[in-house]
Amino acid sequence: MTSGLWELVLKGVWVTVQLLVLSALLAAAVSFVVGIARTHRLWIVRFLAGFYTEVFRGTSALVMIFWVFFVLPPAFGWQLVPLWAGTLALGLTYGAYGSEIVRGALNAVDPAQKEGGIALSFTPWQRMRLILLPQAVPEMIPPFSNLLIELLKGTALVSVMGMGDLAFSGNLVRLALQESAEIYTYILLVYFVIAFALTRVMRGLEKKLKAGVGKRPEKKVVVAEPVGGGVS
Repeated sequence: MTSGLWELVLKGVWVTVQLLVLSALLAAAVSFVVGIARTHRLWIVRFLAGFYTEVFRGTSALVMIFWVFFVLPPAFGWQLVPLWAGTLALGLTYGAYGSEIVRGALNAVDPAQKEGGIALSFTPWQRMRLILLPQAVPEMIPPFSNLLIELLKGTALVSVMGMGDLAFSGNLVRLALQESAEIYTYILLVYFVIAFALTRVMRGLEKKLKAGVGKRPEKKVVVAEPVGGGVS
């Protein structure tokens, strides 16, 4: 490829990374707000949080991008740039999945821990901040890592808006060179490298958080068997 085409691909990588970071931050915020709301003592809060989760989890991310970018602007008289439209659609969609991770991790905390907070006269927010979240967050990291990888792959959907992400840029290079195998191999490798880096970062974060709450990584115990088939 020429230097100009390589530059186009690199710009696509940068746009994909920007979209990934912004939508991941929005999805994380939505995950914790909605996930905590799903455990609220008031039924109306749980109902509204559950309604949001079911709506966004049960609809297509691609259709949601179409709605945010093509349908909503005429209705409200404003137009989002593709980056922010993609961030909003992906963040809200994947945040619905993340909220279930948060809810499940919070419910998995030993009930005795909650009862201890009540015995100490902690407010609900104090119990959440000081007892539940520190124990639940380390357990959220592995499923959040998988969700982050899925979000990375989902960023390719924004190409339908003409946004110059990695997938869109790669397609332009393919059309220019009329070479599919080489270009799409490069794109697959780039996605793999980004995903691998994210996985390593999330594993490091998991170890750090578990060490902070006194948990150690599980070690396999190898039991040695007697040689010679037993005692004669």
